[in-house]
Amino acid sequence: MARAHTVAFEGVEARAVEVQCAVTPGLPGFAIVGLPDKAVSEARERVRAALSALSIALPAKRITVNLSPADLPKEGSHFDLAVAMALLAALEILPHDAVDTSLALGELSLDGSLVPVAGALPAAMAAAEADRALVCPRGCGAEAAWVGAAQVLAAGSLADVVRHFTGQQPLSPSEAGEVTPDVAARDLRDVKGQERGKRALEIAAAGRHHLLMTGPPGAGKSMLAARLPGLLPPLSAAEALETSMVHSLAGLIDSGGISRVRPYREPHHTASMAAIVGGGRRARPGEISLAHNGVLFLDELPEFPRQVLETLRQPIETGEVTVARANAHVRYPARFLLVAAANPCRCGFLSDPGRACARAPQCGADYLGRISGPLMDRFDLRIEVPPVAYTDLDLPPSGESSSDVATRVAAARARQAARLDGTTARVNADVEGRLLEEIAAPDDEGRALLARVAERFGLSARGYHRVLRVARTIADLEASDRVRRHHVAEAVSFRLTGVPG
Repeated sequence: MARAHTVAFEGVEARAVEVQCAVTPGLPGFAIVGLPDKAVSEARERVRAALSALSIALPAKRITVNLSPADLPKEGSHFDLAVAMALLAALEILPHDAVDTSLALGELSLDGSLVPVAGALPAAMAAAEADRALVCPRGCGAEAAWVGAAQVLAAGSLADVVRHFTGQQPLSPSEAGEVTPDVAARDLRDVKGQERGKRALEIAAAGRHHLLMTGPPGAGKSMLAARLPGLLPPLSAAEALETSMVHSLAGLIDSGGISRVRPYREPHHTASMAAIVGGGRRARPGEISLAHNGVLFLDELPEFPRQVLETLRQPIETGEVTVARANAHVRYPARFLLVAAANPCRCGFLSDPGRACARAPQCGADYLGRISGPLMDRFDLRIEVPPVAYTDLDLPPSGESSSDVATRVAAARARQAARLDGTTARVNADVEGRLLEEIAAPDDEGRALLARVAERFGLSARGYHRVLRVARTIADLEASDRVRRHHVAEAVSFRLTGVPG
C-alpha cells in the first residue's frame, strides 16, 4: 500500500486527507472509497486516461483508493493528482518516501496535463503546518508561493511530477506572484454638495461603522458609497492573507497576484441567500465573506428578501458566518463594513409634495418597515441624503479630495491599533464590554448629554454602546485622548435621524 496526502476544504480550513492506495489480487477494478462526491469518484477515469497518455498500463488487479478520514466529505476535482501519485507509488513507479512527504493538489486532464483548481492558498498553509512540500498545477504556483513557509512545486503535467520524483528533471520552487496594482479609486471631490454624507463616510471608514443612507433617486447615495474604498487604508499583510484565502476558495485570484486593496462587493437585490451569505452544493463563500476586511454595499436595501436581510444580523456582530449542513458546519470570516442605501418610499419622492404618491407618508413607513428593527439598530450611522440642486452641478469640484480624508482615516486607524494592541479588537467597532467603558468613557458633560438622549429617545443598550463607539472614532479623527461632549453630540446626530428605528 502507498500513501499520498491532500486536503479537503471546510470553509477556509484545509483538513488533511490521506490517500491510501492498495493494489491487490482479485477481479480487475478501480474503486475510490471514503465518502467521495461525484467529481472525486470520476477521478478514476481521469487518472486512468492520464496514465495511459504516459504509456503506463494498469495491472489486471484490484485497485482500491481510500480517502481517510472516511467520514469527512470529499468534494471537488483537486483530489486527482494525489490519487495518481498514490497509485504510481503503489505501482513502484514513484518512491514511497518522496510521495509520503509531499501534499498534492490538482485536477488531471485526459492527456495528463494539470488544470488549476481553487484553494491553492489554504492548501499551502496546510502543507506548511504539516512540514510538507506542496505539489500543484503550474497555474496555482504563484498563488500558493505567497505562503513562504511552504515549498511549492508547480508542475505542468503528471509527466513533470514523475520526472521530478524520479530525479530525472527536478522542479524548481515557485515564486510568489506580483502584488496586484491598485486601481485608481474614485475621488470624493467628484461629489457635489453632500457634506454630511462625506463626513459620515469619513467616520465609517475610520472606525468601520455600518452606514445607512436614505434619499430620493439620483441624490448620490451610490456615488458616495463607491468612494468609500478610496478612504480606507490598504490591507495589512495579515489582512491580505485572510482575504486572499477566501478569494482563493472562490477562484477569484488572478495569475497568483494578491491585492492590498480592500474588497468592495455590491450584490444585486435579486441575489439568493446562498449568494449573499454562502452555501450551495459545496458551501462556497458568499458575498459577505468575499467582502471580508472590506466593504459590502447593499443598494435598494428594502428590496432584498426579508430572510436574506435577517441572516446578516449574526455576521455583523460576530464577524463570521456559519453555513450549516446535515453533516458539517462550515465557517467563513465575514468582518465587513456594511453600507446600505434606500429610497424613502417605493416611488422615492416622499419628500416632494408635487411628486409623492397618494399614500404618503404611510407608504414611506411601510417601505422602510421591511427593514426589521434589530437590523436597523445595527447601523451606527444613519443619514438622509437630500437631492442636489441642478445649479450646483455646474460648479467646479470643491472640498477635500479622497487622499486628504484618507490621511486622517489612516491616522485614526493607527491610534486605534496602538490602543487596542494585545486585544482581539482591531478597530473601535469591535470594542465591547469593559474595554469599551475604559476607552470611550465621555467626560461629565458628554455623559450627561448621552443620558438625556437615552432617556428621551429610548436608546437600546446596543444603540447606547454604538453611540459610544462612534464618539470614540470622532475623537480619534481629532486626535483627542478623551471623548468630549461635542464628540457625543455628533455621534448622537448620526443616530437620531428621520430614518425609523
